[in-house]
Amino acid sequence: MWKRANLSRFVGAVLLTVLGFATGIIGFMTIEDYNFLDAVYMTMITISTVGFGELHPLSVAGRLFVSGYIFFNLLVIAYLVSVLTTYIFDGELRTIFKMFKTDQEIRGYHDHVIVCGFGRNGSKAYHELRASGARVVVVEQNQELLRDAADDNGATIPTVIGDATTDETLLAAGIQRARALITALPKDADNVFVALTARELNPNLKIIARASLKTSESKLLRAGADSVVMPDEIGGSHMANLVMRPEVIRFLEMMNGLGPNKLRLEELSYREIRREFQGLSIRELDIRSRTGATVIGLKQYTGEFTVSPSADTRPSPGDVLLVLGTEEQINALVGQFRV
Repeated sequence: MWKRANLSRFVGAVLLTVLGFATGIIGFMTIEDYNFLDAVYMTMITISTVGFGELHPLSVAGRLFVSGYIFFNLLVIAYLVSVLTTYIFDGELRTIFKMFKTDQEIRGYHDHVIVCGFGRNGSKAYHELRASGARVVVVEQNQELLRDAADDNGATIPTVIGDATTDETLLAAGIQRARALITALPKDADNVFVALTARELNPNLKIIARASLKTSESKLLRAGADSVVMPDEIGGSHMANLVMRPEVIRFLEMMNGLGPNKLRLEELSYREIRREFQGLSIRELDIRSRTGATVIGLKQYTGEFTVSPSADTRPSPGDVLLVLGTEEQINALVGQFRV
């Protein structure tokens, strides 16, 4: 946390103060032949400018040393006060305390999703994940993007302030305990570094990366990304399809939660189905009559995907049913079939 707290100015001011104190002690011991305790005393009253008298009259060399030493310490103390004032009144201490509190909270997270970058794509991904009930940690270097940001419920967004390309920042976000990472940084090169670092820290992590250039896709995949998304390319294709296939696009928008008649796609894996429904065929499950939702696909344990599977198909261990319905229908599905 200390590396991410930007304490370099504060540490520098403290080091300068310690250096000035040590210089005074050494100077009084060397020039005026004071013992250590007397040198400490003279250094203290010189730095504090309280006006107490010297232990004995100073030599010419001693007066020159004290004159320069007082001027040096006035600059050091002025710098130290300015740094402390900045940390106190500009909210730096509050930011550090918030970082410490958030780090403690994130340490208890497991199977969460990390979103690197809180720009247009990152913020959209965050809100979509939260709407689906996922626990999310945001990694962002620019605090201004997060200053007024809040969860859909008004809660504070769990955030790690720092460079997402570094090991320390990703470890603070709990990458070793996370199940997925989305890197949506503005530069493709940064996304490559994030994917490479994340894959090394957690080999089992699912990594989704954003890319601006087509040439970056292969680099991201080689760096460890499982999937690469190109928002500009998707946007152009979407606009073209609005001309050629407008009703298909409107249906897809409904599935993405846009418009008044929102639809929702849900996964129902075999291991999540209640024991009394396991081993039944899709016809015997009778999902449509029970909930109103419709089974539109089946992902088999072999990796094969079947669109609109036969009603006589019996899901096997490792299979996943894809079900489409309204929010109410999906909630009914979850309530009746999921463990």
